[in-house]
Amino acid sequence: MTRMKKSRKAGDAAPKHAPRTKKSERVLARKKQDSGNKAGSRQNPAGSASAGGSKTAKDPRIGSKKPVALGQIASESAQSKAAKVKLTDEQKLLQLEEDPRLNQLLDMLEEGRDLSAEDQLWLDKQLAKIETLMQKLGIEDLDEPVTDHSDSDDALLEKFDAGLEQLQQYQKE
Repeated sequence: MTRMKKSRKAGDAAPKHAPRTKKSERVLARKKQDSGNKAGSRQNPAGSASAGGSKTAKDPRIGSKKPVALGQIASESAQSKAAKVKLTDEQKLLQLEEDPRLNQLLDMLEEGRDLSAEDQLWLDKQLAKIETLMQKLGIEDLDEPVTDHSDSDDALLEKFDAGLEQLQQYQKE
């Protein structure tokens, strides 16, 4: 047998290649995955928001549109905040003196009505609190009459002179 040179031609029985297509018409075999943010999204946050489907950019100054309950819940939260703040003795005293229940019970006593045991106990506690706060603040009860009748005119004059001497000593220093 004689030697035959191999050729690259396939002949009639060989499979045929697909016809060449233009580059623009070809479909890419592998598509790029859509994972992560687009390039520059940190510098252009408005662009990433518009890509999410929102046609208008949201104004960051506008807050929540959630409705706020204005009834019982709001007043309870305000009271809890007020309770957390430490009140001074003066504020406590004013708060006790302006208590409507205390004023009502005192008015009933002035009219000569009898109070229930529960109301009387509560009233005594409140008056004791007021008295201790007044002693802490150095406030004297103006309703109590002064029973210091021992001061005559001469004694009052001596007190005045002693005060004058103390004033002069202070001014020298």
